[in-house]
Amino acid sequence: MKDWTWIDERIESCRPQLEAWFAEKRQQVPIPIYGSVDVRDAGWKVAAVDANHFPAGFNNVPADDEERLAQLLREHILRSHAGAEWVHLYPESHTRNPGYVENLGTLLRLLEAGGFRATLGSAELNGIGSLTGLTGLVPVNDITHDDAGGLLVEGVVPDVVLLNNDLTTGLPDELNTSDVMPPAAMGWHRRRKSHHQAALEPYVKEVASLLGIDSWHLMTEWFVSEDKCLDRETCRKRLAEEIDEFLVGIAAKYAVLGIDQEPVAFVKNDRGTYGLGIMAVRSGEELLAMSNRKMKRLMYAKGGAEVENFLIQEGVPTEIRSVDKASVLEPVVYLVDGEAASWFYRANAEKGDLDNLNSPSSSFLHPKDVGDVARSRAHGRHALVAELSMLAMGAERLSAARRT
Repeated sequence: MKDWTWIDERIESCRPQLEAWFAEKRQQVPIPIYGSVDVRDAGWKVAAVDANHFPAGFNNVPADDEERLAQLLREHILRSHAGAEWVHLYPESHTRNPGYVENLGTLLRLLEAGGFRATLGSAELNGIGSLTGLTGLVPVNDITHDDAGGLLVEGVVPDVVLLNNDLTTGLPDELNTSDVMPPAAMGWHRRRKSHHQAALEPYVKEVASLLGIDSWHLMTEWFVSEDKCLDRETCRKRLAEEIDEFLVGIAAKYAVLGIDQEPVAFVKNDRGTYGLGIMAVRSGEELLAMSNRKMKRLMYAKGGAEVENFLIQEGVPTEIRSVDKASVLEPVVYLVDGEAASWFYRANAEKGDLDNLNSPSSSFLHPKDVGDVARSRAHGRHALVAELSMLAMGAERLSAARRT
């Protein structure tokens, strides 16, 4: 097997230059308060394959990281809202999921550890009183909104509204004028995964040049299929041809680098999260032969939102395994204020190295429960591609502001 550790060695040898580069770039874009990035690491390629502006798994972060996370949250909030004392957390509506509720409880605890009063609630949760998490109840406050549409808790406007709702179904009335972070424009009612890929690409190329490596090692290949293409036979045929060309290009790169791997393309809903609307194909013919059941699953989006565009993304296998080798793993990096501040690992014994691991059969592992390869790369290549994604999110926000 070819040795790809030179990628890690290059990153470490260029650490001072990378730190200076990130410091400069972070002055040029609004860095998100928080985010999470799913990373795939094949050894020969490491890439951010999904970047979430509204992370919903803070309950999975190691307890040892909470002090740093709380500090970073406090620094970010006070930098943009000097003197803020009260942060209101605005959640998703899928509150029957005790794991998600535990995420909310963890976020409230982190905000309180940062010195803030922290409350939780949305119009959909009015009258509920509390939510049931994995370890107990999480209190919920009733909210209203003023004549202009600003959110009120107990008749008072909070200093900061922290969104933990990806807004797939649109912007609630009570947030029409509220000063929220991350900004509502970054919700899935407007954001696209392809926006992120386009914003990420120039940053990856700059860092690759700094490291003296091919940017192909740090990012997936991709393109976009627009305008409900899967609804029309002629368009499906054209997309199948494009996928075949796409896979031929990846196979050619594999051949040059001596990589013994069958290329795979992931067809993803260009907006939305939670692993919905994703299908892996190994040829255009596989797309054309897709059953109606699989087609409907691919067209399904969170909250019943209509799928219009698809991101076609290179599949990156994972070489990372659990200590007992029973499960394939992918790092999930949690970032606050642009910094890779915590890691856990999505594990699945029922999936292969090229499968989508974001499924109900997955579990989450603490860094101490994964092998040496994963831990040795966490603060190097995994943190690097995750922090590049945070820069790209900042660039997305600037682009979104220009579109409005």
